[in-house]
Amino acid sequence: MAWPDPVSLRGAHASLVPLAAEHEAALADATRDGELWRLWYTAVPSPEGMAAEIARRLKLQAAGSMLPFTVLDAAGTPVGMTTYMNIDATHQRVEIGSTWYARRVQRTPLNTECKRLLLGHAFDTLGCIAVEFRTHRLNTQSRRAIERLGAQLDGILRAHQRAADGSLRDTAVYSITAAEWPTVQSHLTWQLAKPR
Repeated sequence: MAWPDPVSLRGAHASLVPLAAEHEAALADATRDGELWRLWYTAVPSPEGMAAEIARRLKLQAAGSMLPFTVLDAAGTPVGMTTYMNIDATHQRVEIGSTWYARRVQRTPLNTECKRLLLGHAFDTLGCIAVEFRTHRLNTQSRRAIERLGAQLDGILRAHQRAADGSLRDTAVYSITAAEWPTVQSHLTWQLAKPR
């Protein structure tokens, strides 16, 4: 039996639905918004590579190491992807990662709500003891977004992986523990409710 099972998570600003092949065209359009695949320190699929990326994520889901989602905006339009990855059912840990959003929804309540939905499901339904986030050390936009969630920096894995261009990636590792979740949840709820 897979852990965790595919699920849809819904909020006011965003919804997460199980990734499916039929999302390809809309996700290809979303990745064009900002030409996100051109950022050297990320691994965002190009429009032409979207079908292969969806297939890769669904294959990892079948193997039990990833649970991929399509991110929908408030109108129900696909605007990105995110996953539970590096799933460790024995120790009840997941990483939230392989996330990207169309430029038009970046720095909006959408990301905050997606993270609140994913963290809530991880801690309240799956009983996770910790949830991790990882990003390139030089991806300052991603690091600041993770820190705004309330995640703590666990450390930097130096020369951790090779990037597509052959350079070595230093990976910044963050986490939120189950004991921290109630405070983080209050913080995210406040972030979503505050006047803009």
